[in-house]
Amino acid sequence: MKTAILAGGLGSRLAEETVIRPKPMVEVGGRPILWHIMRHYLRHGHDDFVIAAGHKGEMIKRWAVDYASQSRDVTVRPRTGEVVHHDAARGCEDWTVSVVDTGESSNTGGRIKRLAPWLGDDTFMLTWGDGVGDVDLDALLAFHRSHGRLATLTAVRPPARYGHLVTEGDAVTEFTEKPQIGEGWINGAFFVIEPKVLDYIEGDDTQFEREPLERLAKDGELMAFRHHGFWQCMDTVREKHILEELWRTGSAPWKTWED
Repeated sequence: MKTAILAGGLGSRLAEETVIRPKPMVEVGGRPILWHIMRHYLRHGHDDFVIAAGHKGEMIKRWAVDYASQSRDVTVRPRTGEVVHHDAARGCEDWTVSVVDTGESSNTGGRIKRLAPWLGDDTFMLTWGDGVGDVDLDALLAFHRSHGRLATLTAVRPPARYGHLVTEGDAVTEFTEKPQIGEGWINGAFFVIEPKVLDYIEGDDTQFEREPLERLAKDGELMAFRHHGFWQCMDTVREKHILEELWRTGSAPWKTWED
């Protein structure tokens, strides 16, 4: 089963980082957040990735190539351009990564549709290249197969931005710092998609989160897998710092794999 990851947006709310690199290449713990997402999928046996690149996509291509090269001994002949890789890569993940240029300004739906030749005619997984979580992908896939609809999204409750208060009059009777259960359910990506969903996407300008998902819901073809665990997107520098601190302290909930 292929796993598609959208990695072509501008990341304008993270401009301090994305002025020099695409958002999925912004690092957490010295590794691109894209790597963290892929490691989580690999942990559940999903090892065939199709990356929808766009803005500064050449950096993602370079990373995909260099990542394997840097884990192997090499012989380089600059005059001829020959590069010989020796032995198997050491400490390198056993995955297949296709990086596909889906246009500089394509919207999310357009990027997905442009991946059609790479995804084939089978069910595929899909997520955004800027959010991590400890989603049980096995349970997600089993849920999708159980209901027979065209699409499943993972519904999450994001961390509250501020501390949660319960009061009686002017007295605070309960205080919870940034609870994850105090907000309503939102789309957390981590989709499972049937190929027919691509018929709901008109073209490059289509935003997947608007017309396609709205029509799928109206047609009764969209289901929600409720994830009660950790989930965090990285839209801002503040959110990057949250993920960095979790990783630095060894308490990153999305790290579901062994080193």
